[in-house]
Amino acid sequence: MAITYYKRFRMEIDLDRAITTAVLPQSFTWVPWDEALLEPHAEVKYRSFLGEIDAYVFPCLGDRYGCRRLMNEIRRKPGFLPGATWLIACAEGYVGTVQGVMDQGPIGAIQNVGVIPTYRGLGLGKALVRRALAGFCQAGLHRAYLEVTAENAAAVQLYRHVGFRRAKTLYKAVDN
Repeated sequence: MAITYYKRFRMEIDLDRAITTAVLPQSFTWVPWDEALLEPHAEVKYRSFLGEIDAYVFPCLGDRYGCRRLMNEIRRKPGFLPGATWLIACAEGYVGTVQGVMDQGPIGAIQNVGVIPTYRGLGLGKALVRRALAGFCQAGLHRAYLEVTAENAAAVQLYRHVGFRRAKTLYKAVDN
């Protein structure tokens, strides 16, 4: 069996500086975390990552059941932060998702940022990240991090634009 190594960046941001307010384009609305929304979070995650590089790095992201299982695991984590976990909705349904947890440190950890492909380029990803960061601030955290696959140039650029800086380079081994 062959193994492929994917380069990933751990990116961090200092939350003590001013975090820009998360603004959505007109016709989109914020939907706060609710247990009843676990399935919509999983579905948006699945539709966002299907066919993308991260679905190869983390195969659960390319599978509906895997996304549901992942959402269950995230919400059961001891540091799960409902205030850093959001959906974005529009007339067509849910189109964006982010989840946040408090990791050891304590430090905020963005678990997933997903925007359905037809809704990309509207600033929804940036808004999701900023809304999660605001949730970390409200929880009293001073730093946050996320991990991103280096080949996902659009995501890396988005995170840099928000203020994240690369703190570490990691390699994820994936069986082919």
